[in-house]
Amino acid sequence: MAGEITEGSVPPYYREVYEAIRCRTDERVQVEVFQRLLQRTDLNKAVVDQISEHVDCADGSLSKLSLYKALALIALAQQGKQPSPKLLENCIQELPKPQLGEPKDLCSLRMQPAQEDALTVSQTLDKLLAKDTVQVELIPEKKGLFLKHVEYQVTSQHFKISVYRRYSDFDVFHELLLQRFAYRMVPALPPKRMLKGVLTSVSEREFIEGRRRALCRFINLVARHPFFSADELVKTFLTFNGSDVQTKMRDAHKKMGDEFMTNRLATQAKEYLPTDIQVQFSTSRELIRNIHNSFHKLRDRAEKMAERSKENAADLLMFGRELSTLGSDTLPIPSLASSQGAWGTLRQSLKGLSVEFAVLSDKAAQQGRREEDDVVEKLNLFLDLLQSYRDLCERHEKGVLHEHQRALQKYSMMKRQMMSATVQPKEPASVEQLESRIVQQENAIQTMELRNYFSLFCLHQETQLIFAYLPITSHILGAFVKSQVQGHKEMGAVWNDLQPKLGCLFGGNNGTQPSI
Repeated sequence: MAGEITEGSVPPYYREVYEAIRCRTDERVQVEVFQRLLQRTDLNKAVVDQISEHVDCADGSLSKLSLYKALALIALAQQGKQPSPKLLENCIQELPKPQLGEPKDLCSLRMQPAQEDALTVSQTLDKLLAKDTVQVELIPEKKGLFLKHVEYQVTSQHFKISVYRRYSDFDVFHELLLQRFAYRMVPALPPKRMLKGVLTSVSEREFIEGRRRALCRFINLVARHPFFSADELVKTFLTFNGSDVQTKMRDAHKKMGDEFMTNRLATQAKEYLPTDIQVQFSTSRELIRNIHNSFHKLRDRAEKMAERSKENAADLLMFGRELSTLGSDTLPIPSLASSQGAWGTLRQSLKGLSVEFAVLSDKAAQQGRREEDDVVEKLNLFLDLLQSYRDLCERHEKGVLHEHQRALQKYSMMKRQMMSATVQPKEPASVEQLESRIVQQENAIQTMELRNYFSLFCLHQETQLIFAYLPITSHILGAFVKSQVQGHKEMGAVWNDLQPKLGCLFGGNNGTQPSI
């Protein structure tokens, strides 16, 4: 029968070999493992190379059906035949059995580093940033005077769609994310309303703009997270255009449950963890805490610089206006002024300077916006991520570990009650009830222990993500230097244009007056 090998056409031995050597974390067989299998066949190198040529090893691994094809070719070669797909077509109804020994003995061929592969997050900053870019903009006609009317247009570059969301939609989304991914870095949301005392230092418009920026950072960190980006909950938030997105998200969450229930590695997390996981965790946490503190200080300084640029813009504008006011004075110059002619000419020159200083003010304001958008925002994005890591560490310690300890105490108390019941004769029904509760508690403790290991497993992966994001430092420095170069270049050009226009003010000294 001509055609391809199918799942149903292979003998049981083929399936047993596949189960023995396939990767634990997915359905494929790694090429390195397959090469070790070929070495067990005692076939010469030329024949082994022929078999390898006929087998699809895309992405460094073999699919189940590719392995089945390879096993059939090995069996034909062991029979002294030339291994080729054409020859294989003639015996596909009854595939030959290769001589490889007992399947249980083949387990040792499986790559040992596979354990680490499951724990390793192979991500670069460029890969993370390429996952999606989400814009969050205020809808102009909805700006209004009251916060409850604020609505956002959320546009995902990845899904190529715009949806409309209110803060309450973000709030429900955030709550469900925390429930679904309790062991991952879920960024915090900005506050819904102005805090007491904020009104005195910040206007409502500034508060709304600050919150929009924070929501934009939040959704971009979520959309770029390797374990969130493909999740149905995130997809629903970014793409659902119906009337009630909150109900839709809750329905999606009910179907999935939390990550521990859906991640196929959750119950095996312990075997993937390095023996010194606690030491690694403590060291990394301390390092990330130091990084967080430094970036916090950098952000504060960058904010002050952006603020100074805005203040400089306001000062330049006022400086120009005052010069213009001085030059526009129409009061006659008294005859007693010895240099009344000079002042009259000078005053006339001052009159139009407000235009030049307005241009300088505009350039300084642009500089402030660049510093805010390109430098401060990038620093805030990374700080939001670092804060979410700190929050995750606290959830791990106060949540999972605390619950586990409480469950152990409860179990211990029930065991003492059980011992007391056996010593002092009691109703059989009450003893059976106590035994049942103890069994339930033992199961609960076992689940908590598994969750604790899974929490550590996730923490290890999230720590790697922090380090994957660290090269953002070069992006921030690049943006900082670029903003300064551009700002000084533009301001310098305006100052240089202004100088010749003031020739009459400087006499013949070109602005280099003797010291006063």
